[in-house]
Amino acid sequence: MASRTLTLSLDLIARAHPDPVADDPDALALLSDAEMAPDLAAMLARRLSPEGGLWVFAYGSLLWSPEFSYHESRVGTVRGWHRRFCLRQHRFRGTLAQPGLVLALERGGLCRGVAFRLDEADPHATLMPVWRREMKGKGYEARWVAVATDAGPLRALTFVANRRSERYTGRLSDADLADTIAAAAGHLGPSAEYLFRTVEACAELGLHDRHLWRLQALVAERLERRAANDPPR
Repeated sequence: MASRTLTLSLDLIARAHPDPVADDPDALALLSDAEMAPDLAAMLARRLSPEGGLWVFAYGSLLWSPEFSYHESRVGTVRGWHRRFCLRQHRFRGTLAQPGLVLALERGGLCRGVAFRLDEADPHATLMPVWRREMKGKGYEARWVAVATDAGPLRALTFVANRRSERYTGRLSDADLADTIAAAAGHLGPSAEYLFRTVEACAELGLHDRHLWRLQALVAERLERRAANDPPR
């Protein structure tokens, strides 16, 4: 995968989505830190053992924008879960009128990603930034998962699809996913940019993901048509 060339590009995305999108704070209800703190504390209480370090398993945007400092990273495999676009995004990478999509882990298969070892002097304070980022929109559930790495197994915190969330889409066809991703944009940028940066990060890490690779090609086709139908200004 690393030696192949992506069809999707930032230039194509910019041509297809030339206009910025204003933020709509009312588009997605967000939990406060105070509301999220008890669940984080409960999750830490379910940690089997502090021995071995405090790890977070990344499979999507955390690969290219972790927003936390870490002491070590390891490429690893989680079995029993696979990454898939299955959460609607009404804000950030989409709008109420044109929701985007983001990745989550779904049951079945396996997922190759990166485990990051964080500072564990104060686990609650260390994890709150990533907990806030992933949990505030009520689209994910947290899990401790086993990660197999070349340096040995470890347990890491990760975030899986919350099937009870109104944002959960179920399993959409690749064509429907591509249509949605190609059309959506929010104040943080197009949904296609999220896809591009994730598949690019996987390629650089040597992580083969057929779902992402197929989607980037389908989205590129749709953006080419969109850009061709919207002449330069």
